[in-house]
Amino acid sequence: MTVKVLSINGWCRNGSTIIGNVLNEVEGFFHVGELHFLWKNAYGKGSNTKCGCGRELVACPIWSRVLERELPADQTREAHAREVCARQARSIRTRHTWRALRDGIASEDRRQHAETMARTYRAIVEATGCQVIVDSTKIPGEAALLAHVEGIEAYYVHLVRDPRAIAHSWMRQKDYAYKLSAFRSTAYWVTFNLASRALVARYPERSLFVRYEDFIREPASVLRTLVELVGGDPGTLPLRGRVAELQPNHTVTGNPDRFRSGPTVIRPDDSKWRDELPMRDQLITTALAWPLMWKYGYPLTGGATHAPADVVDTHANADAHSRDHAPSHPQPLPRSERGPRSAR
Repeated sequence: MTVKVLSINGWCRNGSTIIGNVLNEVEGFFHVGELHFLWKNAYGKGSNTKCGCGRELVACPIWSRVLERELPADQTREAHAREVCARQARSIRTRHTWRALRDGIASEDRRQHAETMARTYRAIVEATGCQVIVDSTKIPGEAALLAHVEGIEAYYVHLVRDPRAIAHSWMRQKDYAYKLSAFRSTAYWVTFNLASRALVARYPERSLFVRYEDFIREPASVLRTLVELVGGDPGTLPLRGRVAELQPNHTVTGNPDRFRSGPTVIRPDDSKWRDELPMRDQLITTALAWPLMWKYGYPLTGGATHAPADVVDTHANADAHSRDHAPSHPQPLPRSERGPRSAR
């Protein structure tokens, strides 16, 4: 059995939760949220312990089955969770991305973690019946192991957002999501995007570079391109113009907005930071990030985004691919005419 995994990478607050939750409505797709934190949040000391469905992860009908099936026979749940979290910290953090790309599963930690990932993805498929798993973990060091995970056909998205908009988002406390200074947020933005860039450069034929600003400008086009990348049917996208009809989901964790369902408007404007992010923080962010901002098409002062000056030649730039292959707003089938979705 081979399952497709669409791995979303980049730095936090980049729009991966809303993109993943819309893809979750596509026939055969299942958005797991940030799967990396499953063991920490279920049995450790994670920042939140609830599934997107509102239940505790250990009581969720999906994750309770996955955790049970993934658990090695000779370990307790708590001991296994501690072991997984320790391996993650030792060998698959973002700074380990280049080593994982170079050496694969040469180390015992990475080999064992690849086996854990294989059991987990297999258990997800058995519990949901999905054909495509959308994993918005955004840790390139872990995503770099996907090519070595048995039974996985991996695809990669490098998702970026203007670092000033991200710094502005980190200013606010959101439920279990803590705050970060502009300096720390931008330092992470640079590091995570450099690592994501290295990842998609290794697998260009199975990768896409996507800007959040392109997604909110033309959501149907970008989402269609992502679905087509993994061979899915974009006709089942739940979009009517800018409105997505979202059902409750089973995300492990992510932006607290993941708990929202029902009609969800994808707003085209992401410029609040211009008025609300203090000028000092805007200057700090730009000073740290300007080389990558220029590469990704973000203006250093005023003005709109422009075409990226230097991105990895992936399978396609999502925006350009969308313009070349279909009309801007495909009309999805009414829900009543679709086949049954996989388990939520």
